[in-house]
Amino acid sequence: MTTVTPRHEHGNTPVPGYAEHKADHLARLNKIEGQIRGISRMVTDDRCCVDVLTQISAAGRALQQVALGLLDDHVRGCVTDAARTGPARAEEKYAELSDTLRRALRL
Repeated sequence: MTTVTPRHEHGNTPVPGYAEHKADHLARLNKIEGQIRGISRMVTDDRCCVDVLTQISAAGRALQQVALGLLDDHVRGCVTDAARTGPARAEEKYAELSDTLRRALRL
């Protein structure tokens, strides 16, 4: 019987499912960080409430897009690899995924 090494593990060191897209996720997060600093400057400069709220909404959507990208990486990497290793590990990852979605959706 051949043992499948999950993609999210390299030897004993866990590798996150988003490893292949890490640079992309970091670039988006850095952009969002700049956006948040810009919002802070808008408040400091007494900018219009509507403009500030619009930027806050845009930053929230940008964070949601990062979260969706990470979730996609998790499903395609960690969950899929766990399913290949056997039913017990798969069930563990499915439960983890359900909990993650519940938290993300606040259900």
